[in-house]
Amino acid sequence: MSNPPQNPILNARKNLRDWLEVAAADEGFLLFGVGPAEIGQRNRDGLAAFLDDGFEGDMGWLRETAAKRRQPQAMWPEAKSAIVLGMNYGPDHNPMDNLAAVSAGNISVYARGRDYHDVVKGKLKQLAGQFAAKTGSVVKVFVDTAPLMEKPLAQIAGLGWQGKHTNLVSRKAGSWLFLGVILTDALMRYDEPETDHCGGCRQCLDICPTNAFPAPYRLDARRCISYLTIEHKGVIDREFRAAIGNRIFGCDDCLAICPWNKFASLASEQKLMAKAGGELPPLADLLRLDDAGFRRHFAGTPVRRAGHERFLRNVLIAAGNSGDKALISPVETFLQHPASLLRAMAVWALRQLVDDDVWASLHRRYTPHEADQAVRTEWQDGQLG
Repeated sequence: MSNPPQNPILNARKNLRDWLEVAAADEGFLLFGVGPAEIGQRNRDGLAAFLDDGFEGDMGWLRETAAKRRQPQAMWPEAKSAIVLGMNYGPDHNPMDNLAAVSAGNISVYARGRDYHDVVKGKLKQLAGQFAAKTGSVVKVFVDTAPLMEKPLAQIAGLGWQGKHTNLVSRKAGSWLFLGVILTDALMRYDEPETDHCGGCRQCLDICPTNAFPAPYRLDARRCISYLTIEHKGVIDREFRAAIGNRIFGCDDCLAICPWNKFASLASEQKLMAKAGGELPPLADLLRLDDAGFRRHFAGTPVRRAGHERFLRNVLIAAGNSGDKALISPVETFLQHPASLLRAMAVWALRQLVDDDVWASLHRRYTPHEADQAVRTEWQDGQLG
């Protein structure tokens, strides 16, 4: 019996897709999938609800770019296929254990090494360039900085699903994933979308220290420690400070608790691993960093994104939560810092660290300026206990 006739166009597309998956693995991507460059109605409605509730907080760009974010074609009308790739950054320890190091700064796992934007985008460009050379197609690469909803595209391309914590979860890699997208005007063979496998589990919701999830699959960023320590620009509300603990940049709790991480593997890209001595830096050392020292110490890492002043705001909160009396002296120096934000956080931190007599003495020695409302408020609230 003769073989059925072969369709050369379908065969060419299959061969191209197979080559691309191998090439992606060679670049260090653990996950690979292809889907249409199209966001479904459910995700578009989710974005609208998020903005209607004001959950974006200080992240004004989310509202400003909402029209483009709803569909890839709104940003690039010629886009037809989305090649979605996932790179794992699984830690070699349980990040929840870091919460016990109260005199050290706890930095989110993803931010301890080189900035993933640079690492992933460099590899995406290599892959996209090879693809364009082979096909003559136009390509554009994206890593978390353009108005593109990568997680819905990843689910459509079969990499995983958006869990109840709103992050992507993979049956192959758990929650420790960086995503990159190559949009192209080429029509390709699509993978099957992934379905939700959270079931009745709600561990990620229940572990959140600040109750940032008003419902499964919904995140109020204004209550999220990652948002508060990275994106939020001003004074962090008192109701969240104790819950922040020693987290000075980001939070891993809802990722770390996910049962699907039993399938996660260690980070395979050396550049994404923690810099030497960067896992849990002592708060005392961080409190001594001036702006130039901050930029040197965190050069090439995502921590630079917070900026020196916001970063020290976080460190002062962690110092207040530490119970470490050795930090009283370095924190006290911030009572005369030029930045009102840092003076205010120093007042709060000292109230947590010193007894009533020392607090009263400090209050007599450091009288805030009449116009310095943030600092005055902290002194007043401290008096009330």
